[in-house]
Amino acid sequence: MSVDPRVSIHPDSSVLMAAIAARLITKLVDVQDKFGEATVVLTGGTVGIGTLKAVADSPAAPAVDWSKVNFWWGDERFLPAGDPDRNTTQAYEALLSHIPVDPERIHEPGTSDDFGSPEEAAEDYAQRLRQAASAEHAADMSDDRPEEPAALPRLDVVLLGVGPDAHIASLFPEQGGVREKDRTVVGVRNSPKPPPLRISLTLPAINTASEVWMVVAGEDKAGAVGLALAGANPVQVPAAGPRGTSRTLWLIDENAASRVPQQLVRKDAAGA
Repeated sequence: MSVDPRVSIHPDSSVLMAAIAARLITKLVDVQDKFGEATVVLTGGTVGIGTLKAVADSPAAPAVDWSKVNFWWGDERFLPAGDPDRNTTQAYEALLSHIPVDPERIHEPGTSDDFGSPEEAAEDYAQRLRQAASAEHAADMSDDRPEEPAALPRLDVVLLGVGPDAHIASLFPEQGGVREKDRTVVGVRNSPKPPPLRISLTLPAINTASEVWMVVAGEDKAGAVGLALAGANPVQVPAAGPRGTSRTLWLIDENAASRVPQQLVRKDAAGA
């Protein structure tokens, strides 16, 4: 069951990224203590990639067993492998090449080298998510295991940036992707932000996550943040749509927070 979002405001983007990194390290350790492994869905953008670099630079990073972290992405640009504009390429440079990861647990969305269209890459990604969910289901020996595997594995944390137009992942206002109700992954052909071809998790997929963290910095995002937290329609304001099943966090800097409804800001927000 989703809960109302919590807003945590930090003085500037550098403090914000360090705080998200510390929070992520702690969360991954806690989840590994409980399940033996952890799953995080990464995002791109300045804050998303800056956070990964802050994780790599953190003295606490070795507390995580990185060989037992599963990495997925919320969206990706449909470009050749290794293209500098791909979120995966940037994630490797910022973090993944600096920690002892298990390559089998890094699930990169398909590239334009491997698939002829973003729709084909999206279906491949959805299939790999289903396979991970099936493997997780088979390994679950608990009494309350569901009869059938889900379409998605357990997602412990989903990180999402927000654009000035309030897009999240590659779900843009009024476009088909943000309206999708059934599929877990969609191909995107007309992104208003280049490049035009992308793949993206859908809102129904994102909202299976235990925790969704919206990570946002900059005054140009303040309007989008304010509208999302005021309860706008996700079709017009996609950032209003994500809700974690146990927690939804808005981790933002002061510049992005200028239009946040005050009743949503906790008194301890700056240090939360």
